[in-house]
Amino acid sequence: MVECGGLENRCTARYRGFESLLLCLLSVVSEFFKDVYKVVRLIPKGRVTSYGAIANYLGTGKSARIVGWAMNNSHYDNSIPAHRVVNRNGLLTGKHHFKDDNTMEELLKKEGILIKNNRIESFEDVFWDPIKELEL
Repeated sequence: MVECGGLENRCTARYRGFESLLLCLLSVVSEFFKDVYKVVRLIPKGRVTSYGAIANYLGTGKSARIVGWAMNNSHYDNSIPAHRVVNRNGLLTGKHHFKDDNTMEELLKKEGILIKNNRIESFEDVFWDPIKELEL
């Protein structure tokens, strides 16, 4: 039996052993990934958001990198528009995790987003902030 705190808490296991702690961590990460995917599915076509904006919305502002891991892990599910998540400067930093290096850019261009040198042009105009858009 494993007890597990939230993402901000340390996991604690009733029984000693690395396996219990690992199971606890995997459970927390799995739930966090599911929450990330719920937010990403809400990003409208023709808009993008950042890893950090998703982390902030989920109340874990310093976990943008974990949001990136979730996005990297999402490519098995076509219902998750991972191409709409970029870094805080509008760079297509996740493009290497798609079928090929051009897929992310092609998907964004199909949605009317302009890209130059792997960066979204007029990033502020197409940026979707879940905290503002979903009104916490």
